[in-house]
Amino acid sequence: MKLKAKAHTYNKAHINTDEIIPARYLNTDDEEELAKHAMEDIDANFVDNVKVGDVIVAAQDFGCGSSREHAIWALRGAGIRAVIAGSFARIFFRNGINNGFILIECQDASKKVSTGDELEIDLDGGTIKNLTKEEEYSFASFPPFVLEMLSCKGLLNKITKLGDTNDKS
Repeated sequence: MKLKAKAHTYNKAHINTDEIIPARYLNTDDEEELAKHAMEDIDANFVDNVKVGDVIVAAQDFGCGSSREHAIWALRGAGIRAVIAGSFARIFFRNGINNGFILIECQDASKKVSTGDELEIDLDGGTIKNLTKEEEYSFASFPPFVLEMLSCKGLLNKITKLGDTNDKS
């Protein structure tokens, strides 16, 4: 699976889930509504600047703090296709994969990519090509079961698909 995307970089370490979607907006699980407030305490213009399919590139420990899935839903609702970071909080990482949201740990990209850079991400090959800077960064590619969860857009969809397959046999 390959993606092309424009990068939005945040070099701040430890961006927590309350900064991704402030707790004052957790009274809904509607992604479109949550998206209106995504990243607003870090970047007031975030929602106006992102386009569907864009990616966030961040520093260490992205998604730390509360284990709310709303943070994933807000980013996805805003059109963000993936987050590339030096590292992720473990629960946030698992929530992302379970929700079919792409999270890539890549130290080089987190340090070298700039806002506006055009990226080509190869999930199968474990590479990120920075088309703007003509650089390439490597990351640990996902195992097949994770790629399948991502292609199914999450764990629940994958389970439903498995159930449908079992019903036909």
